[in-house]
Amino acid sequence: MIRTPRRPVLVSSSALIAANLIPLAGVLAGGWRVFDVLLLFWAENVIIGVFNVLRMLVVATRREPGAVGLALFFTLHYGIFTIVHGVFVVTLFGPPAESPLPAFAALAAPGLVLPLAALVASHGVSFLANFVFGGEMDRVSAGALMAAPYGRVVVLHVTIIFGGFAVAASGAPVLALALLVALKIVVDLAAHLAEHRGMAKAKPARA
Repeated sequence: MIRTPRRPVLVSSSALIAANLIPLAGVLAGGWRVFDVLLLFWAENVIIGVFNVLRMLVVATRREPGAVGLALFFTLHYGIFTIVHGVFVVTLFGPPAESPLPAFAALAAPGLVLPLAALVASHGVSFLANFVFGGEMDRVSAGALMAAPYGRVVVLHVTIIFGGFAVAASGAPVLALALLVALKIVVDLAAHLAEHRGMAKAKPARA
């Protein structure tokens, strides 16, 4: 039985937890709204998509030239999925506005820049630890990569959005919002481990 390489996954899991502790600290320190949390975790969808395209392009250069076409299709399909999800989050939880576009500018606010950068770094660590040095790039196919983000993103963000409704209905006390972020960490970590466990079981691809 092939097991997930412990060291790369341990490194990436630690980075994931550390990155998510920053918004948890922000919530506990006060001043964060439900919308801030949901918008930040929506932005993580974009980060996941960008790194997945990068993975597909690496596979294309190594052994699957046709993966470039799959990467382009994934960019279009996942991009539409992400935009619809973002508009949904902004419309339901964002401040009243004639257009949802200004609400996305909140990501540039000083309080969200650091946690957003931490999420980018976390996924960068996972890319290097698991995909490059962990050898996933020699095992996983472009087709598998194309489908990989959807299960994690859908389960995670359905959980977060319904949790967001619950927190908003409760008046958004700090404790409830902190529990939502903690729930996100647990669900995200479980999905992360399952994703890389599956990639570890893949047989080495032929060049």
